Amino acid sequence: MKSRAWTEKFMQGVFFIAACASVLAVVLICVFLFANGLPAMKEIGFGTFLSGKIWKPKNDIYGILPMIVGSFYVTAGAIIIGVPVGIMTAVFMAFYCPKRIYRPLKTATELLAGIPSVVYGFFGLVVLAPMIRQFGRTMREAGALRSSGDGKSILTASILLGIMILPTVIGLAESSMRAVPIQYYEGAVALGATHERAIFRVVIPAARSGIAAAVVLGTGRAIGETMAVIMVAGNQARMPSGIFKGIRTLTANIVIEMGYAAGLHREALIATGVVLFVFILMINFGVALLNRRNSHE
Repeated sequence: MKSRAWTEKFMQGVFFIAACASVLAVVLICVFLFANGLPAMKEIGFGTFLSGKIWKPKNDIYGILPMIVGSFYVTAGAIIIGVPVGIMTAVFMAFYCPKRIYRPLKTATELLAGIPSVVYGFFGLVVLAPMIRQFGRTMREAGALRSSGDGKSILTASILLGIMILPTVIGLAESSMRAVPIQYYEGAVALGATHERAIFRVVIPAARSGIAAAVVLGTGRAIGETMAVIMVAGNQARMPSGIFKGIRTLTANIVIEMGYAAGLHREALIATGVVLFVFILMINFGVALLNRRNSHE
């Protein structure tokens, strides 16, 4: 009995150390970002840094508004494209998919999560960008556009990121739907609801917290993606002027210039990471509040 009690205490200590290590890692990241980023924002000027439209490090001009807007556009486009497709795919896999094709479909969606970002970037560069370029030219010839661009654009990046967030959204949404007690569905059908009505009016609302978590994680994947976006977004540090035009995101701005940045330039890039970190915290905090409000209803 003493040996068993000692083993339990030892494992409890191991788990406690692991938990502390996780918390410590988050704390250290926060300290590093804010300790190095806030002084740069103060030196540049918070308003100038956040609302400035010009980014010229050689002239000590640091305005990240174009990158903020570009990140917002690309992330919003990815959500508009990826979330509905992901949720509908999860509904199909959970309630409509025949058993003989479920396993291949499940394997295919899981395989999407294992593809490296640079491979997605190559796919976007070789396949999506030429398609968008040709589509833009067709729209320009029809008089709908003044300029079509070269295919590296907000639209291309949004489509690519929409594909990249699919495995996250599908996996979590399906798991949350399957976690809903079967009695919810059976009760709705017993009261006269059709199969579709029971799913969309009973099961999915009951799984909304899990679906919201899937959307949040997908949003985090989209807003934090770097390599694929660098390859297809155009990397132009300017205010977006159309979905067929190139932009630069916050993450791309950091990766592109960090290799040669020094002094205030380097600190400004770290401050860009602070802004990105705060955005993700705001998204998570907002969804947590939404879930808390839904749990009290």
